[in-house]
Amino acid sequence: MFTKNSRIGIIGSGAMGSGIAQVAATASHSVIVYDNNQNSLAKAENNLKTSLQKLVEKQKISQNKQSEILSNINFVSSLSELSNCDLVIEAIVENLLVKKNVFSEIEKLVKDTCVLATNTSSLSVTSIGAACTNANRVIGIHFFNPATLMPLVEIIPGVATSLNITTACKNLIDSWGKVTVIAKDTPGFIVNRVARPFYSEALRIYEEGIANMPTIDWAMKEVAGFKMGPFELMDLIGHDVNYIVTETVWTQFYFDPKFKPSISQKRLLEAGFLGKKTGRGFYDYTENSIKEEPTKNADIAKTIVKRILFMLINEAADTLYLNIASKEDIDLAMTKGVNYPKGLLRWADELGIDLIVKELTALKDFYEEDRYRISPLLKQHFIMKKNFY
Repeated sequence: MFTKNSRIGIIGSGAMGSGIAQVAATASHSVIVYDNNQNSLAKAENNLKTSLQKLVEKQKISQNKQSEILSNINFVSSLSELSNCDLVIEAIVENLLVKKNVFSEIEKLVKDTCVLATNTSSLSVTSIGAACTNANRVIGIHFFNPATLMPLVEIIPGVATSLNITTACKNLIDSWGKVTVIAKDTPGFIVNRVARPFYSEALRIYEEGIANMPTIDWAMKEVAGFKMGPFELMDLIGHDVNYIVTETVWTQFYFDPKFKPSISQKRLLEAGFLGKKTGRGFYDYTENSIKEEPTKNADIAKTIVKRILFMLINEAADTLYLNIASKEDIDLAMTKGVNYPKGLLRWADELGIDLIVKELTALKDFYEEDRYRISPLLKQHFIMKKNFY
């Protein structure tokens, strides 16, 4: 369905749209980036030139390749310029109504064979596709930020998406040098669903006064081996993004207590303390700010790591139990999409299913909250003395 000559359209010239455009152009496709904001287009074009120049200086690409990539991308302010594209990827604001309006409009402009994709991180692909007359060509192609560096791409067929379109999109994105996983169209897909406890359980531990934020971050980095601690990562992502994804997943799962957002994080959002980009989030990034120190206690660290890691494993197991994705794709998604030190299901095998079930049972018995319910698949493996691999 797609070839090297396939034309790629991108709707949205923000960081994500520009990044996807660069990836496609690097793979030698002709790319058209649309935005209705001329300032955003100019900024995107300048940022692209700066980014490519840095790659040349670092000898990651040649000057000829730089020129080729730049010549492959055309920035436009008229949606009709996308009419001859073979694939259009929408990368705009995470608002279902806005996305549906865009898909309804673009469908009228493009040819019948054009595939329409959304880069949504947590909204329903099926719902977006329902805005189109021909929903079988609508699919989710979810890149991770920054798209030029992060290897993972989630491919999410909606209920109406044709199988041949799913296969063609997977093959195309694979040819761009990305690592693809297939996910069922459920809230958060794989990564944004499975990763929720990394944030929510850390917040719960902090709110209970078990440990301060630097201690929780230290434990997850130094003891568990994660690249960043949960509070550092939330501040880096931005609470306007991280909190909204949590709230979206929670709402779309009919207010399942497992995904319940944190009041502490909501208050930061309300205050406009969005993280690093505003100079303040969970941490204060302003000059001369006083940094709180972690309590480097082995017992506290063990408690923190067990709670967060075992809740992550529980969610990964539930994702497999509900056939959202294969065990291989779940583990691949978490290592390639959010840089986890190990695939969670393989990690579960190493730690021992019996230990995980025992600890989760203790949490459930103590708190008597549905948030700590154990995945039926973990229970099955415990009873049958089975591993995931």
